[in-house]
Amino acid sequence: MYYSETKVIMGGLAHVPILIFIVNLIKGKFESIAAKVVEVKTEEPKVKVVEAKEEEVKAEELNASEVKEEAE
Repeated sequence: MYYSETKVIMGGLAHVPILIFIVNLIKGKFESIAAKVVEVKTEEPKVKVVEAKEEEVKAEELNASEVKEEAE
């Protein structure tokens, strides 16, 4: 038994919401898995604080005072 073209199109359109639901369900599963992986890797990196050398700071201060003297 053959179906008319209209019945075939209507049947296809009736299944579109079901296919969209299945795709969104699969997409949601992958997003939840990806979120768990990202949460594990959000640890802050360990940073070592290094103090600035006094010589560099003094040199900058001297340069700033020389500029002020030249401007006057």
